[in-house]
Amino acid sequence: MAITFEHVPHPRIAARKAAGPPKTADEHVGVNGRIALTLTTAVGTMWCAYAFAVLALVVLPDAIRGGTLTLIQWVSQTFIQLVMLSVIMVGQNILGKASDKRADMTYQDADAILHEALQIQTHLKAQDDALNTLLDRITVLEAAIAKS
Repeated sequence: MAITFEHVPHPRIAARKAAGPPKTADEHVGVNGRIALTLTTAVGTMWCAYAFAVLALVVLPDAIRGGTLTLIQWVSQTFIQLVMLSVIMVGQNILGKASDKRADMTYQDADAILHEALQIQTHLKAQDDALNTLLDRITVLEAAIAKS
């Protein structure tokens, strides 16, 4: 008896190769999402952080003249809030997008692995059937030998 198992690779394997790495520009959102994304993208850039830093530095001389309390307030309320907000947004945007893509790819890869495991199970079942047929034949042969 010939084993008639044919391996069928999961379509995710070919799709992943064809799709290539995911890109932010590939994301599609509605009008509100586009507006929010545009604003977040604009504020969440290092160029915006530089612009905020220049804006904050314009009032630095007044903060220095105002004394220690005014200087501390300038640093905490003006400089950190304006500049660090944009810098943190840049990092969070990068980390968030990469994390979402990794999670999706991991899920799809796990699905492909599951499919491959099911194929292996089917293959093993075909081998078990073939082995059982051989064992049945051996049993018949042993019985015939024992009779002679």
